[in-house]
Amino acid sequence: MTAGGLRRRLLLSFLGVCGLLCLYILCVSLQFRVPWRMVQARLPLPGYARESHPQPSSSSDSRILAWDTPHPGAPGGQEEQTPGARHGPPTPPPSKLRLKPTRAPTPKPPPPTPKRPTEPPYIGDRYAREEFWRAQTNCSAGIRRKVAGTDFGARFLADIPVLQWRGHISAAEYERLRRYPGAHGWGGVDFDTLVSCLSILNTSSRVMFDDWGRRSNGSTCVRCAVVGNGGILNGSRKGREIDQHDYVFRVNGAVVQGFEEDVGSRTSFYTFSTNTMRNSMRSYASAGYHGPPVSEETRYIFLPDHDRDYILLRAAATHTPIERGPERSKDPPKYFGEHATADTFKIYHPDFVRYLRNRFLRSSTLRTRYRDIYRPSTGAVMLLAALHTCDQVSAYGFMTPDYKKYSDHYYDKKYRGVGFFANHDLRMEMSLWQQLHRAGLIRLYMRE
Repeated sequence: MTAGGLRRRLLLSFLGVCGLLCLYILCVSLQFRVPWRMVQARLPLPGYARESHPQPSSSSDSRILAWDTPHPGAPGGQEEQTPGARHGPPTPPPSKLRLKPTRAPTPKPPPPTPKRPTEPPYIGDRYAREEFWRAQTNCSAGIRRKVAGTDFGARFLADIPVLQWRGHISAAEYERLRRYPGAHGWGGVDFDTLVSCLSILNTSSRVMFDDWGRRSNGSTCVRCAVVGNGGILNGSRKGREIDQHDYVFRVNGAVVQGFEEDVGSRTSFYTFSTNTMRNSMRSYASAGYHGPPVSEETRYIFLPDHDRDYILLRAAATHTPIERGPERSKDPPKYFGEHATADTFKIYHPDFVRYLRNRFLRSSTLRTRYRDIYRPSTGAVMLLAALHTCDQVSAYGFMTPDYKKYSDHYYDKKYRGVGFFANHDLRMEMSLWQQLHRAGLIRLYMRE
């Protein structure tokens, strides 16, 4: 090779090396530097070994790297250990890395609680309670001590107010009870009428046996005879036995004169509504019923169906004319004798009557169009009031399974069958008397 050819080759080689050098320098200067977090996001790489755990480069980054479990050494990853504390699982390998949001996930709302069946609003199974109520006796064999061991224990409320008095009237109570009509509340009775009536009833009207302190003769148990008007009493000769009780309850068209041998002669408590009393005076006048029994012993207990009961009570207790309603009069009412005072009268609490309907006599009638007129019969309210206030109860003249053998009333001059109407469930009441008798809570007079 000639000297000129060698020089040309060396020159070309030099230029080639320079070109490669320039190309290398250009590539190095233009090389793109990949951020570390992007490298992390693409882990794992073949042959890559993680040495540390850098934090994101910007606090505004909405995502962070996290382990499945806190990692000792990483910020926020070192847990404070207490003696005996349980250590978590070992640090997972890089292959377990995953991205988690910085915000805690929105918790899912709990599944809705299924609604329990609710009672119809006209039932109202909540009642006033007598906070300072106490039994008037300490009878070891009394009903209130027995009832807990019977099937009636769960439904029996020993501290429900049986009677109303002036301490029960308030604007709040009026708003609560005006929702319930008839005997079950104060619906249809204006507030002024309630105040006018209940304001005259003092603490003696609050308790059933307001004279027990004078009459007990050292007895620790109140023994009550509750006398219905059923035909089963005709020829019973139970009069003497009835009169030997501490108190005798009677109801509606209670004809005593001429029937003393069968039904007794005393009346301690007479239960009625203005409507039932007036109806009895019309229907049983021929049998000798001309109005409520009158004696120094007798107390009168209204079962308030309408505002007319509150109006009549006030007029009779204050000896003033009846101002309005069907019984409106120019003179004071004479039904209860000339010596009647406010202490002579009592009136059932509407919570008590509704409680009896709901828990003792909850008839299928409440599911019919007659539900607004249905209530326990006046005799049933009387007997169940005795159950809640007396220590021992003997019931006479109430319907028994053989009722078809007897006339409707003990004073009927000829046989009359028992009438059944939508406003009372007499068959259900008859069944209840049998249950109470078997439970030992009452002693029911039966021929068989």
